[in-house]
Amino acid sequence: MSKPTKATIRKVDALLESAYGKKVNRHRENPLDELIVTILSQHTNDGNRDRAYQTLRRRFPTWEDVRAARVADVADAIRCGGLANQKAARIKEILNQIKAERGTLNLDFLHDVSLEEAEKFLSRFNGVGPKTIACVLLFACRKPAFPIDTHIDRILRRLGWIDAKMTTEAAHTFIRPLVPDEMKYQLHVNLIWHGRETCKAQRPLCEQCVIRKFCEWDRIRHNAFSRYPSASEVAPPGSATHLP
Repeated sequence: MSKPTKATIRKVDALLESAYGKKVNRHRENPLDELIVTILSQHTNDGNRDRAYQTLRRRFPTWEDVRAARVADVADAIRCGGLANQKAARIKEILNQIKAERGTLNLDFLHDVSLEEAEKFLSRFNGVGPKTIACVLLFACRKPAFPIDTHIDRILRRLGWIDAKMTTEAAHTFIRPLVPDEMKYQLHVNLIWHGRETCKAQRPLCEQCVIRKFCEWDRIRHNAFSRYPSASEVAPPGSATHLP
């Protein structure tokens, strides 16, 4: 692992921008909406998440309707998103907790508090971890958070920016202060694109990777292969060196 400098991060960000385009954070959404959407996104893809959210809102137009509904009915509405029973119970628990503490199902106050205060508030909810908190604060509140999803986690480990044994939770705390605030949104989005298009979990397209020169994983793999002798080095004198 090699802790990246801000200069290196800026170079990686620029290369990813050249490949996937400039990204500007124009989001300023309802934080409670974003919180529920992010919970629904856990362990599923974007398409299933969006369908689950849309079905939930059609069936229960307000969050008060969701809070008052039976867990089984909420689970039925979000079934296509996977882990429906678990997510339904978690959503209702969070809504009940917000209503008890705030008196209303509204988290708009998160726009006006510090990043640290917002993180502290959201972290009290069961099942709401660093990634969910960072998504709410980056996408709904435009705060300088840096969510690490599975794609970003994989790429950061391959780059050698986080240790192989470091948990994703610890990685959030480690990486966020290293990434300049003004590029947190763009780097987050473009790393996800890079993970989907190039730095895939299986069979990564290293030859097409615009940030390959920064990749520790590729360098280690290349060095391992280079240690094997060539056919000409091991062939006895006078023998053919080509493989059949």
